Amino acid sequence: MRDPNLLVGVETSDDAAVYKLTDDIALILTLDFFTPIVDDPYMFGQIAAANSLSDVYAMGGRPIAALNIVCFPPKKLHLSILEEILRGGVEKVLEAGAVLVGGHSVDDMEPKYGLSVAGIVHPQQVKTNSNARPGDKLVLTKPLGTGIIATAVKAEMASPEAEKAAMSWMVTLNRAAAEAMVEVGAHACTDITGFGLMGHALELARGSRVDLLIRAGNLPLLPEVLEYASMGLVPGGAYNNRRFCGEAVEIDSGVPQELQDVLFDPQTSGGLLISVAPEKVEDLLCLLEEKGVRVARVVGEVLPGEGRIRVVP
Repeated sequence: MRDPNLLVGVETSDDAAVYKLTDDIALILTLDFFTPIVDDPYMFGQIAAANSLSDVYAMGGRPIAALNIVCFPPKKLHLSILEEILRGGVEKVLEAGAVLVGGHSVDDMEPKYGLSVAGIVHPQQVKTNSNARPGDKLVLTKPLGTGIIATAVKAEMASPEAEKAAMSWMVTLNRAAAEAMVEVGAHACTDITGFGLMGHALELARGSRVDLLIRAGNLPLLPEVLEYASMGLVPGGAYNNRRFCGEAVEIDSGVPQELQDVLFDPQTSGGLLISVAPEKVEDLLCLLEEKGVRVARVVGEVLPGEGRIRVVP
């Protein structure tokens, strides 16, 4: 689509669209919904809403309004379950400082929930995945492994501690991370969701026409995730993500197989991958710490190139 006010469309696989309204205000538009990742309906609503809101934060914006997207089988499940899903969702919308203004529902045999979200950002402060620059450092703000932990939970092999940690991170908004990123003037950003770290990092590399170096040993991980991966508790989406990346991702032989699985693990409501100038990276890490984002780490760097990733131990 061509429009002089369309600042961000589909061309670079960004996290949301951005449309300029005035010289000072641009509108961010996004939507996301999926099937339950946990058994608890209230927790599912929180996770799905946090995941949907994340795309606005990845663009450096602030959510202002949201609409529910609901698929539910009223003849199969009691409406009290739907009530709990929606309660979890609206609480996250309110936590984000936005308003829930309605939505749409359809009768479907498999429950699904998410949000269509509108946010705002200054047109000159939009953070896309197409502005990473050689020399930048890459900062990741949440631990990886939610897909593997969810698979272990389904197999009834996950510890209560690992399940609790995964849920806690999935319901955590990326609001604080986004505010810190904007304050220090980061160059580019993407959030890590269904395509996994490698899939979303590859979109950033291709969009920015650079190469990325990822240091696997620096990645923040959820507890016990390597143990579960070594047991084969890896979701099918991880293998799809690896096929999608193909030869564009080169992994050194020194990276263990279980850690390679984590690289491609599809995340739900994952963290932000931020590309920031090297002279600003310490300011970003300090600000993230002040705002409560205490697991953020430098996980790699941006190199000259044309859209490839190398992963080293």
